[in-house]
Amino acid sequence: MSFLFWLAVVIGGALWLGYTRASLKTATLTAVAVLLLYWVFGDGGFLWNMLMLAIVAAFALLNNDDLRMQKISKAAFKVMRRALPEMSDTERDALEAGSVGWDGELFSGNPRWNNLLQAPRPGLTEAEQAFLDGPVEHLCSMIDDWQITHELADLPEEIWAYLKKEKFFAMIIPKAYNGLEFSAQAHSAVIAKVSTRSATVSSTIAVPNSLGPGELLMHYGTEEQKNYYLPRLAVGEEIPCFGLTSPRAGSDATSITDSGIVCEGEFNGEKVLGLRLNWDKRYITLAPVATVLGLAFRMYDPDALLGDVEDIGITCALIPTNLPGVTTGRRHFPLNVPFQNGPTQGQDVFVPLSFIIGGQEMAGQGWRMLVDCLTVGRSISLPSTAVGGAKAALAATGAYSRMRRQFKLPVGKFEGVQELIARIAGLTYAMDAAVKYTCTAIDNGEKPGVPSAILKYHCTENARTIANDAMDIHGGKGICLGPSNYLGRGYQAVPISITVEGANIMTRSLIIFGQGAIRCHPHMLKLMEACNQNDMDMALPDFDKHLFGMLGNTTHNAARAMVLALTSARFIDVPSSGPTRRFYQHINRFSAAFALTADAAMMSLQGSLKKREMLSARLGDILSYLYFASTTLKKFSDEGEREQDLPLVKWTLRYYLYAAQEALHGVLRNLPNRWLAGLVRVLVFPRGRMYSAPSDKLGRKVANMMISASDTREHLINGIFLAPVANNIPGRLDQLLRNVERYEALEKKLLSAVKQGTIAVAAPPAMCEAAVVANVFSAAEASEYMSFDDEIVALCAVDDFSTDELMAGVHRPQRQLATETAA
Repeated sequence: MSFLFWLAVVIGGALWLGYTRASLKTATLTAVAVLLLYWVFGDGGFLWNMLMLAIVAAFALLNNDDLRMQKISKAAFKVMRRALPEMSDTERDALEAGSVGWDGELFSGNPRWNNLLQAPRPGLTEAEQAFLDGPVEHLCSMIDDWQITHELADLPEEIWAYLKKEKFFAMIIPKAYNGLEFSAQAHSAVIAKVSTRSATVSSTIAVPNSLGPGELLMHYGTEEQKNYYLPRLAVGEEIPCFGLTSPRAGSDATSITDSGIVCEGEFNGEKVLGLRLNWDKRYITLAPVATVLGLAFRMYDPDALLGDVEDIGITCALIPTNLPGVTTGRRHFPLNVPFQNGPTQGQDVFVPLSFIIGGQEMAGQGWRMLVDCLTVGRSISLPSTAVGGAKAALAATGAYSRMRRQFKLPVGKFEGVQELIARIAGLTYAMDAAVKYTCTAIDNGEKPGVPSAILKYHCTENARTIANDAMDIHGGKGICLGPSNYLGRGYQAVPISITVEGANIMTRSLIIFGQGAIRCHPHMLKLMEACNQNDMDMALPDFDKHLFGMLGNTTHNAARAMVLALTSARFIDVPSSGPTRRFYQHINRFSAAFALTADAAMMSLQGSLKKREMLSARLGDILSYLYFASTTLKKFSDEGEREQDLPLVKWTLRYYLYAAQEALHGVLRNLPNRWLAGLVRVLVFPRGRMYSAPSDKLGRKVANMMISASDTREHLINGIFLAPVANNIPGRLDQLLRNVERYEALEKKLLSAVKQGTIAVAAPPAMCEAAVVANVFSAAEASEYMSFDDEIVALCAVDDFSTDELMAGVHRPQRQLATETAA
């Protein structure tokens, strides 16, 4: 038999062993069997015989545990130990925070779909739905965002009072402390709905229900602290804020210079052991109006009053803002969105040790507390705000583009506009799907560390894309601020959400893959822990186990990636036989390709991958795109696989899978080891990059669904405030869209009469009068047409002002400038 035949046998056997994830013993027996067959039937010559013997000898070495550890694992241990930086306690806390869920399945290369599809469907309790239909709906009707952002630069007193009365600040507080104790799903729904009316109001609600005093107290507070503060926070008697960021420590929060020195002092007339605090914080939401400040600082014990450790570490405490030495009240002005945000300073503020959240025993545990609690809030507040804003933009833009006409056509019929509308709709569907699934995971006890970073980055970036697209479609209507502008403030607010809770550049470049690669990988964290042990002999068995586990995993994914790429994953079993079957298969294929590429990057770059932020970002993008595509399928399944939604679902899935393919290509184009990059490319793209973006035809279909009162559109924008009240122009536009076909039928009659010469072109009122005289319209039809046309004109109008009206309401001859403060 020929050389090529035996080469095919070896390659095919290797693929089969890798694809089936055969055990080491099975692989060894297979290699021996092939060698025996070759000796009987082969004619490859001396070199080929030596190669076959070398393969068998290698398998024999691998099967001898002691020999393998001493000859292979020990050498690999030394190399990896030198390459990996030592893991600090803060890094360990960050890595150990949160749980691993669907993100881990995608990282495995072979996701178990039942783990996703059998997760509970999102839903609300009767009490939660009643709150949305009652207090939230009423709050939305109270909001006048122009008044808030331009006239008052604050919420009106009646809204502050209503928020406190209806316990909007108590959604996460247990009922035992007079809170609402809502699910993450309900929490998200409230934020999303309010954000459709005002970013200022939604952020005011979001902060007390996110990372801050309330959540930290619930998880770590002493019973005395909980009993005192939680009931007061629930009814707004106390307004909380949390101070982390300072002038010298932003994203690098562990480098804060704010300090607390253990010392004796006097508090309420008694001499007690406490902390002398000094801090300078900025960008702190609710700080100007807060009554209690959650403060992160570094705690020191220079006089050894508590023990022999001087630098105790980052600590969190609750500081009443009325204490001597505390300064609050001044405000930042973030891009014309006047939510209460500002600096806070403290100079020689003395508090007892009992003010530490959790008491003295939690001293130095602040960083662990923060990263452990951050995952939940980061999964809800900003992603839900983005979803609400996206749905509002979609509802308004779809309706506006149907009403607004140019060249005798609705602008929504132009393909350039349809391209943007389809993108708005697809991104909105994906965000809604991902947020709902992640909130359900939280309600089931998970703390989704990596998904929270995925949602924070991609939902806020998608919101930026949607805001730009909606603004492009609205044109002049979008850029002229005033009471009639429903896009401008949201457009201005987008960079704020990009910046807070971890800047997006850092989140994409360092956190999503940097944390995911270690946290979600089935072996990497265990390998790192083994390398960080001092005793190599003790660490070697664990290292050996996970090293060869990782190599086996890599081999398996290499075989899967190539087989699935060659077959376009057509023959792999997935849990759907319907119209989305191929998408499940494609996600499996890209999951295997991603896992293989991630392993190749980590093994070749080792510790230096941390500095290769562009590569890390692209790898994080692939994981994120697969997460959004998967949760899109989950949403479609949970909602009964509605046939009318298929065009939108297909557009969304194609968008994300094509993006995953291109990000994968970007990694391989830039992987420093070009030989390794070439090998991985052969495995993951043996037929080239075959996956295509959504077609123009599909985009047009989606856009047409969004500019009509289709069931898919109604279903997608569900959960936003669309009451057709006077100051809610999106609600009035939506009301017009529901009757637009009647208007267009009347308009068609009118234009037909003009074309036939029955009536002349004139202003609409004159044309309607002529149409009645010519029996083209009845008097009722003329009135109906003019009523509709007048409403369109009113809703498409823009505001104008006198110069005095545009001037700020309060003028101060001297303003405190940042440069003066710094000086």
